[in-house]
Amino acid sequence: MDAPEWKKTKLSLERPYKDDHGERIPVLLDITPNGDQIPEPSENPTTVLGQNLKRIFAERGLDVFERHDQLSFTGDGLVPQPRESSPVPEEQGEHAADSTKLSMSPEELSKMRMEIIPQLFVALGEMTQARDLLSFLLSSTAPNQASPVISLPSTTLTATMASKPPAITSVAAFNAQLTVGGKDEALRRAANVFKQAASRLERSRLNGDRYWVDALKIRKANWGLVPAPLPIWVIAGKGADRTSKDFLISFGLEESPKQFRRKAVAHMSTNETETNVLVFPHRLRTRLQVSLTITDLAGMTCTSHTMIKHPQSISLEASLATAQREIVDEEVFSVLIKEASNLPTASARVAERLIVIEVDQGTELRFEMVGREVPSGPPSLSATCDLIHCTLQTLLLGMHAAEKSKRIMTTGSARPQPIGSVSPRSELLQPIIDLLQYQQFCVRVMAELDKMVTALKRAGVSCTLRFDPVGEAGQSLQSRLTADSALNRAGGEALLRVDDRQTLRLTFLSPSSLTAHLPQATLSIASIPQLTQLLSDEVEKCLLHKLCESGNHQCERIGGTWFVDMVSGKTIGRWEGCIINFCVSFAEDFAIHSSAYLLARGSGDQMSLIDVYSPQKTPSLISWQVGILERILSVS
Repeated sequence: MDAPEWKKTKLSLERPYKDDHGERIPVLLDITPNGDQIPEPSENPTTVLGQNLKRIFAERGLDVFERHDQLSFTGDGLVPQPRESSPVPEEQGEHAADSTKLSMSPEELSKMRMEIIPQLFVALGEMTQARDLLSFLLSSTAPNQASPVISLPSTTLTATMASKPPAITSVAAFNAQLTVGGKDEALRRAANVFKQAASRLERSRLNGDRYWVDALKIRKANWGLVPAPLPIWVIAGKGADRTSKDFLISFGLEESPKQFRRKAVAHMSTNETETNVLVFPHRLRTRLQVSLTITDLAGMTCTSHTMIKHPQSISLEASLATAQREIVDEEVFSVLIKEASNLPTASARVAERLIVIEVDQGTELRFEMVGREVPSGPPSLSATCDLIHCTLQTLLLGMHAAEKSKRIMTTGSARPQPIGSVSPRSELLQPIIDLLQYQQFCVRVMAELDKMVTALKRAGVSCTLRFDPVGEAGQSLQSRLTADSALNRAGGEALLRVDDRQTLRLTFLSPSSLTAHLPQATLSIASIPQLTQLLSDEVEKCLLHKLCESGNHQCERIGGTWFVDMVSGKTIGRWEGCIINFCVSFAEDFAIHSSAYLLARGSGDQMSLIDVYSPQKTPSLISWQVGILERILSVS
């Protein structure tokens, strides 16, 4: 953006010597009473140079250049030295002595001037006093009085009274303005000094009042106030006054280590130039940022971060709360660094301000100390990162409470504990990793169940799915996470109901425990392929029973018999002169396929394939079976 025109004006620091028309500006010498300006007469440079040259010869003599050439110079070339003596004829001795005496150095001339000038001033004073005395005597003597002194003629000795000419009016007015302006400026400066001192005293009083008002606000908000340490110059000898004259604000956690409690202090500002009321000497202004990167089954990667918000207000409580969050984040990060090397179910990479943990396949968790805001990703993952951040703080408080209770219980009794009885356990990081692994585990189980539900609905079989990954309430889950026992794990269940009769119940437990509750047994499932096989077997059994019921209903008028052979996995129907079998199989993504085999009278012992069911051909499995039975019954 261009600057305005008035800012582009350049003022020269040199005195102007030409006007707007290029003419020379004369130097003002005086102003007459009539207002006429008298400039200084202009001097010709040639005339001035000639006068200066004449002065050189008049003051130094006509042979000044010859005498200058005859002088010898020293090493610095400035101080003239007398020339070495040379033999001179006797008849020229007196003339040479006279010329030597006439030449004087500048030092000798200055010394002579300093000696003569005071004497000349004394003589001037004596002559002035004698003149004034004579003038007084001549003016006071009467003309008719006889005087014993012989009077001199009037033309011989006369006195003249000289008075100072009156000043020019403009010059006198200008001098008066200078005098008044100087006095006014001096008075203004003195007044400004007193005004600044008064304003400084008033500011000091207001700052003192505000200091104690802010201190009372901080104490009312339940922030800790501790005595400030004595300065280093205070006498610490025996009998000296060691009373603290100030206080510090402690905003750290009570059970935090010493290094963090020492950093979590602030003091009130006493400097008027500082804008912030509170001063944090050890504040780093960094926050813990939790990042989560998840790669889904389709290969899409999604990354999100915690929402770090900096408060807009600079109130006392907001500043202390922000500083407390920062110091808590630093303590959490230090604990995470210690625990990252002892994780049993994940691998971690640790740097000075960064921790990267491979939680699961396609899931990466990052903890980083940052000092600026980073835009977050999807809201769902951002909520997960915020939940992890808050859970870390909750677990830290639980760890502090456990340490405090342990310290209180062991006070007064020094019972050494066996070395093998206490095993190192991750109190902050392992519960978070277990929950993330449990989340991905539930996602995989849910994907398999969704595939089965989709396949059943495409085959025209009604089914319902209720999936609860976390069965506990929020308060119960929080108590489980902060408990010291082995029950600090989350759990849930899934209910798959097929054809409103067959129910399959699955229970989960973090991080990756899955149990299937069947009518005849309870099975622990260790892998996804095992879960897939279990779902296929249970759904196949349910479909075979449904085909059997449908066959009984269709063949009731001819007295047909239907049953399910669990060994061969078939539904078999018999009536006079005909045997038909239905079997169920599963393709990719649990796509249901069925085959119908017929053994008619006169065809021998070989069963022939009469039709195959697929979801692309017929929308309903039962309607496909009914169509086959109607064709067979119509022929027979």
